[in-house]
Amino acid sequence: MTEHVHRSRPEPRPDRDFDLVLFGATGFVGALTAEYLALHAPAGCRWALAGRDPGRLERLRERLTALNPACAGLPLLRADASDGAAVRELAAATRVLATTVGPYVWYGAELVAACAAAGTDYVDLTGEPEFVDRMYVAHDARARETGARLVHACGFDSVPADLGAYFTVGLLPAGVPLRVDGFVRSSALASGGTLASALTALGRGPQTLAAARERRLYQPRLPGRRVRGPVGAPRFSRETGTWALPLPTLDPRVVTRSAAALERYGPDFRYRHYASVRHLPVALGGTAALGAAAALAQVPAARRWLMARWEPGTGPDAERRARSWFTVRFVGEGGGRRVFTEVSGGDPGYGETAKMLAESALCLAYDALPQTSGQLTTAVAMGDALLDRLQKAGIRFRVAAEI
Repeated sequence: MTEHVHRSRPEPRPDRDFDLVLFGATGFVGALTAEYLALHAPAGCRWALAGRDPGRLERLRERLTALNPACAGLPLLRADASDGAAVRELAAATRVLATTVGPYVWYGAELVAACAAAGTDYVDLTGEPEFVDRMYVAHDARARETGARLVHACGFDSVPADLGAYFTVGLLPAGVPLRVDGFVRSSALASGGTLASALTALGRGPQTLAAARERRLYQPRLPGRRVRGPVGAPRFSRETGTWALPLPTLDPRVVTRSAAALERYGPDFRYRHYASVRHLPVALGGTAALGAAAALAQVPAARRWLMARWEPGTGPDAERRARSWFTVRFVGEGGGRRVFTEVSGGDPGYGETAKMLAESALCLAYDALPQTSGQLTTAVAMGDALLDRLQKAGIRFRVAAEI
C-alpha cells in the first residue's frame, strides 16, 4: 500500500565508511539489538558498534563473536551523546544511525541534529512526544534539504500501532471516510531505561504541551482532508471482549501523522488508541496506578527515587522475556466494510523492540523505498517494505475477521 510521497531526496552518498552504526550498543536493549544484527545482518553489511565506554564495547563484541565469528572484526566507535563533535563525526561516517540512548529529551538532540545536517538516515526507540515534536521543529526542514530520513519510535513505540493501522487501512475501501480503533495488551515487564524515559515524559507535562503547540505552528495544513486522533473515553469493547482504557501515548500521534501524509487513509480518518484489559478491577487499578505514577513524576525527589530502584541498563532476564507477549487488535470500518486485524509477537519491550529497530535500520539501508525525507513515520518512510521484513522476522500481522 506504500504511496510515493515525492520530496526531493539526494542520492545516498557512496563515501560513507558504514552502512549502519548502532549507538548505545551496550545498554540493555542496545545489546539485544546488536545480538539481532549479529545473527541477521546480511553478508557484506558494514556495521559498527558505538558508545562511550570502550571496555564495555569490547566485551559486547566478544559476546557477539560467540554468536557469529564474523563479528570478531566489528569496528568499535567511541562517542558520547553530549559531545557534539564526536556525534557529528559519527553521523558523517554512516548511511544509517540507530540509537537506543534515552531518555531522548536529554541525550538525543545532538544525534538528530548531526544526522539532519549530514544527510544520514536516523532511527530511535523514543516514546517521548516532546522530543519528537522538538526535533520536528528544529530539524525537519534541514533533513528535507539533505535527504535525511528521521524516523522516531521504531520499537514497540510505535511500530505495531503505526504499521497495524497501515495494514488495516489497506484492507478497507479507498476514497471514503475511515475509522480505526487500536487495543493494546501485553504481559511484559519494563527495564530501567524504559522506566527512566516514561517517568521523564510524565514529569514534563508543561514542556510536552508547549512542544506540541510549537509543532502545530510549523506543520502544514491538510487541504481537503481531515485527520483526527481523539482520546476517547473508557468503555467496554464488545469487539475485543475487554475494557478499553484511553492510552494517550505517542502511538496515536504517529498513526495520525501517517494518515496525514498518505492519502490512502481517506478524506476523513479517525484513530483511537486503548489499553485492553479483561477484568474491570484490573482496569480500575491500572488507571489508579498510572495516575499515581504521573503525580509522583511531578516531584523531582520522588522521580529520582523511582529511577534509582531500576537502574538504566537493567531489565527482565531471558526466561522472563521468553514468556512475554503482546497483541494489538484493530477494528477498522468505512465504505460499508468492517475488518478486524491483529499484530502480535513475543516480548514487546526488548526482544521484539530490538528486532523492530534493527529491521527498520536495515530497511532504510538496503530496501527500495518511497522518495521521502525529513521527519517521517515508519509507515510513510518504509511502509510495505518494513511490513514484509517484520512478517518474515516473526511478527504476525493477520486478518482476524471481515464483515
